[in-house]
Amino acid sequence: MNESYLVRGRWLVTAADEPVLSDAALLIEAGRVAAAGDWQDLRDSHPDLAVVGGKQSAILPGLINAHHHSHSISGIQHGVGDDLLEPWILALHAIRPLDRYLNTLVSLGVQLGGGVTSLVDMMSYSGDATAFADTLRAALRACDTAGIRVALAAGASTDSHLVSGRGEDARFLASLPNDVRQHAQLLLPSESRLDEADYFALMEDFQRDFAEHSRVDLWYGPSGPQWVSEQCLQRCDDAARRWDCGIQTHVNESFYEKLLGPRAYGKPTMQYLHELGVLSPRLSIAHGTWLSLDEIELMAQTGVAVSHNPSSNLRLRAGIAPFTEMMRHGVTVGIGMDGTTLNENEDMFTELRLALRLQCDPRIENAVPGIADVLSTATLGGARLLGKQHEIGRLQPGYAADLVILDCERLCWPWTAPEADPLELILLRAERRDIREVIIDGETVWRDGAPTLFNLDAAAAELAARAAAEPFARERAAAVQAVLPHLRAWYAAWDRPELHPWRIQSSKT
Repeated sequence: MNESYLVRGRWLVTAADEPVLSDAALLIEAGRVAAAGDWQDLRDSHPDLAVVGGKQSAILPGLINAHHHSHSISGIQHGVGDDLLEPWILALHAIRPLDRYLNTLVSLGVQLGGGVTSLVDMMSYSGDATAFADTLRAALRACDTAGIRVALAAGASTDSHLVSGRGEDARFLASLPNDVRQHAQLLLPSESRLDEADYFALMEDFQRDFAEHSRVDLWYGPSGPQWVSEQCLQRCDDAARRWDCGIQTHVNESFYEKLLGPRAYGKPTMQYLHELGVLSPRLSIAHGTWLSLDEIELMAQTGVAVSHNPSSNLRLRAGIAPFTEMMRHGVTVGIGMDGTTLNENEDMFTELRLALRLQCDPRIENAVPGIADVLSTATLGGARLLGKQHEIGRLQPGYAADLVILDCERLCWPWTAPEADPLELILLRAERRDIREVIIDGETVWRDGAPTLFNLDAAAAELAARAAAEPFARERAAAVQAVLPHLRAWYAAWDRPELHPWRIQSSKT
């Protein structure tokens, strides 16, 4: 975008680690920030430029959702209630399939309306190589239509499909009564499913295509170390180095994933990944709810980033991640909504407040993350996780003009003292309904409650019509109900150390 203009605000947050400027403005040129400073000075220097925002606006860097799944119709809406992660994943086998393009597009539209300008979207799929390629093309088309920045982490789950751990599906199936085993077989992918050779061959082809997209990067997305082979993880690392891209995977999300490390690898999962040689700044993990202090230190040493997803962790009974310890040890921490926010409203401001409030150490001598630290996860931390810390996350000269304009009227109603901290006011009171404009690369992609590049309501209506036309998979739903009690018993039988849910321990204890 080549247009030049000014963005005016009552408050301007140029970065989470910089003071908030009052009665300030940005000069935008060719899609980037050319200057940031006093409103009157910039206006006097550029009297003829158009102005967006205003004297009752707040301007802040675009928010970065560090871990997302583009599901515009939630599990609750599909009839799948919240549960522990493992039975919840199994229950998803029976939901209706959705059109990938529309599902992704509607989800990205909702993200834009919440001030999200960049995200990591972990794309799941099912089927053979053709289905994978079609799914990836549809997701890419949706990203292009929405105009949002996306690291599209193409999913891979090739070694296990029912229970965690390579080779464990066979053991689980063997443990089932004959009639239940027949049900479980229905939930397994077909023999023509995508294998690792297909995955990497297709990814090579798509990487060349993605080089043409300025706002979309293709990442590798092994679902988790328990779902793929060691060779798959190492090949992802090698490919990411060659293509200069990222990798995102799920690690230590649930209590049973924590137990899986010693059970499957004889050591904590992050130590296992380190010995495979795949820990680097290119890798980010989602959740890390059950990381030990040793694993956190290892992440800090190797540059591995983490997306902290507090809503999802609570809804799926995973626990409370050691956010304070990760920040204290210098781990790169982003914030993610995981497509599973507490109120099902995909509101990043609510997610940031939840992350802040969950760090409720009651001891007065212990410091916890503050307002600026939490904002940093959604801007500076997210930018580092994406490998774009020199491009986004700040509103300073040379950075991309990715920004959010808030209307301050409701935030300040009925009265706000002039000495009130504007950063606290924004982070503790703002909601997605206060967003008036979202700008990416200097281009307005959301204005006054709607995206500017596509019709969100029309896309949602078409998605709903197609979903309603899909028949309910009664046979698969019956299979899920038959298998669920046995899956619960399977995990319940795992040996468990003493559980201390409110603090983390060294893996040596």
